[in-house]
Amino acid sequence: MRALASPASLKGVLSAGEAAAALARGLRRAGAEAEESPLADGGEGTAEVLGAKVMRVEQVHDAFGRPRPAPIRELADGTVVVESAEVVPLDPERLDVLAATSRGLGELLSRVSPCPRLLVCLGGTANVDGGAGLLQVLDELPAPTRVACDVDVPLVDAARLFSSQKGASSAEAAELEARLAAMPALAPYADAPGAGAAGGLGAALASLGAELLPGAPLVLDLVGFEATGYDLVVTGEGTVDRTTLRGKAPGEVARRCAAAGVRCIVFGGRVAEGPSALETIPLSGDPNRATSDLVDLGRLLREAKAE
Repeated sequence: MRALASPASLKGVLSAGEAAAALARGLRRAGAEAEESPLADGGEGTAEVLGAKVMRVEQVHDAFGRPRPAPIRELADGTVVVESAEVVPLDPERLDVLAATSRGLGELLSRVSPCPRLLVCLGGTANVDGGAGLLQVLDELPAPTRVACDVDVPLVDAARLFSSQKGASSAEAAELEARLAAMPALAPYADAPGAGAAGGLGAALASLGAELLPGAPLVLDLVGFEATGYDLVVTGEGTVDRTTLRGKAPGEVARRCAAAGVRCIVFGGRVAEGPSALETIPLSGDPNRATSDLVDLGRLLREAKAE
């Protein structure tokens, strides 16, 4: 059996590369021919998956004003890459979405030297401020800019769908939605797919002239993902839920596998409201067992195929 291990990261637990290696290890132990193709969708780990090299590290501020080092990276073709999750990451130890700001990302972008192209990767952030913090310190982009959005949702869904993951109560989510609706500079971009990415940073960057793009297809194209020729593709992420098909990497992998007629298994550290269109498998949910869970999954999938 030829299999492709092509997961995204398990946020805060395993990088996409580590998850792919564990899956492939299990598949190989059971006799499969397995290849690794770790993926991302604009969120955590996108720059690493793309092979962007660190040019320099800047001292900026995280979502709560604490000093934080953040890298400016570069692809082989000269494109400069900045990843929001490396600047204002979602920190389970501090969930205070009403206070979280995107200012640090603006600080980092303001220090990007003139370059031929800029890629901003959006996802995995603590803020739902509609980019208000970013726009306080950044009034223009240093280069023609594409934005890889980890979800395809409009601006208000930054609050409706994702603020609870960042610690918001239902009342706070309503307050955040009202805040976003009251930002006139974002109104022309509010309905654009990806406007709600990273707490509304998609809309903020669009207001500065950036082009919003779905991150998963962009990343899959850049890394040369191809399902044809495999008997099985295994993908997944930390949590599989109704947003998995709204721009996440595993959803895009499943879509391309379906088009190629290749079976696709989607694992989740947790599977909640798993879309019926996906063949999903939950892991144990224990972060300490994530690596062994994935090794076991790879082995079991190969053995099941052989029966």
